[in-house]
Amino acid sequence: MPSEHSGPERTEDGRYVIVDGRRRRATDPDIPEEAAAALRSHLMAARRAVREAKRTADEAALRRARERVQQAKVALGERGDPWWEQTARDRTRRWRDGLSQLDDPDQT
Repeated sequence: MPSEHSGPERTEDGRYVIVDGRRRRATDPDIPEEAAAALRSHLMAARRAVREAKRTADEAALRRARERVQQAKVALGERGDPWWEQTARDRTRRWRDGLSQLDDPDQT
């Protein structure tokens, strides 16, 4: 069924997206777009770092990159406690803390 929103198909309750026939947790829709875009940028950079660490067989870099992927996914609400079970205050704290950690240059 066509939707006004671009992107992957969503379940009726909006909690999941369907990607390649598999259900995956959707990004928390209450994250402001600017913050969500920054978190997606961190996620993509971390995924590139995973790929590079695998290419160079750098286990320490791979571990750090995977940790950053996890941080970004949790901040986006795609992992960790389901966003729909959290209070608005907890949801805001989750993405703000995640963004703060990912923006910290000492974490790289």
